[in-house]
Amino acid sequence: MNSSPKTKRKEERIPSELPVNLGNAEGVTRNISASGVYFETNASYMLGNQINFTVEFDSLGGKLMLKCDGEIIRIDPQEDGKIGVAVKIVESVMMPSS
Repeated sequence: MNSSPKTKRKEERIPSELPVNLGNAEGVTRNISASGVYFETNASYMLGNQINFTVEFDSLGGKLMLKCDGEIIRIDPQEDGKIGVAVKIVESVMMPSS
């Protein structure tokens, strides 16, 4: 964890490329932590909005889904037309993928 006084992060970020299901759109994570996720998508979102999404993980026992409710805390337009979305996870539950 970075101990710089300027950083607000409480949890270590783990670089990842996992599929994100946004309901009517899809995305790919770039990093994830216990308290948040950063993903890229073609969908449009607004800063401060609530968001529901799932992230799919592979495990030894099969695929798992992390179902999350969160708040969008940053939007980053990307050069390729996609947007980066930083989400603070408010509530989450891990469940087997159907």
